[in-house]
Amino acid sequence: MGDFIGHICPGLFLVFYGLYKAIVVSRAMIFHDSLLYPSSLSKSKGRWDRLRQIAHTGWLKTVTGCLLIVYEVNCVEGELRFMNNGMPPRFMYPKEWQHLTMFILLTLDGCVEIVSKNVLRQRCVILERGSTVLGFYVLLMLLLSHIKDSSGVELQVHSLLVLVVFLLMLVLTAELWDPKMFHLWMIETFLFLMMGSWLIQAAFILFRPISGYPWEDDDISDIMFVTTFFCWHVMINALCLLGIYGISSFWHCFYNPSLRLMGSKEALYHESSSGTFYRLLQEAEQQDKDDQALLPSKSPDCDRA
Repeated sequence: MGDFIGHICPGLFLVFYGLYKAIVVSRAMIFHDSLLYPSSLSKSKGRWDRLRQIAHTGWLKTVTGCLLIVYEVNCVEGELRFMNNGMPPRFMYPKEWQHLTMFILLTLDGCVEIVSKNVLRQRCVILERGSTVLGFYVLLMLLLSHIKDSSGVELQVHSLLVLVVFLLMLVLTAELWDPKMFHLWMIETFLFLMMGSWLIQAAFILFRPISGYPWEDDDISDIMFVTTFFCWHVMINALCLLGIYGISSFWHCFYNPSLRLMGSKEALYHESSSGTFYRLLQEAEQQDKDDQALLPSKSPDCDRA
């Protein structure tokens, strides 16, 4: 999948995934809501309730991974074989097999999220985060060996991609111990956007330069401009996150003010064990209302006595 489409498609998926996470994290920060159990999933009633409970990101990962696997297999000229028939036999298509491994990990990560959210009786967040972390550990190892035969501009492009994957792996690992920290989720979202936008940029640098001429590996200015473009991506993605947070804050404050009243109660319901504390609190409030309703009916009897 070392072609233009092979870099554009994963890049677009990561960008859209990062934008979706940016909207979710921004909403949670504005309402001080739970990141793992957003209140919007529990306040809906009726026929749309089951639709809202579907693991959308899990299905997105699974479908995207399957499509990329099919594309990778079809891009190989002839048959995608593991070894040839020579003596001694040699491994064939090493980069293609590495691409397939990456896409299989993406598909499995989506399946784990679907099982955790829609199949298990109780959602297992550690299982979801653990599968994602494991996938990025493997992805980092694959990328480190993927650039062994690269040089010049291609090496610089992929080295910066390895840097983003390494930082993302560290953030995801830290989330295993504190999955509710807003700062980690915001950094994770930013790194997903960086990874996606840089893959798109890499497609144009390596395969379709805007100038129409290929980049020169022996020209130090070309290598320096690769790093300059990467820094521009850092600033643009940071501004994108800031813009999404500002638009979300404006929208929820001026067009959806009623949602603010539900955030804290719904978060309390989900963060407690199976909502037990929240239900007990509701039962206590109902008992107080019943006691107050009985008081007027007893007062006339006392007066007659």
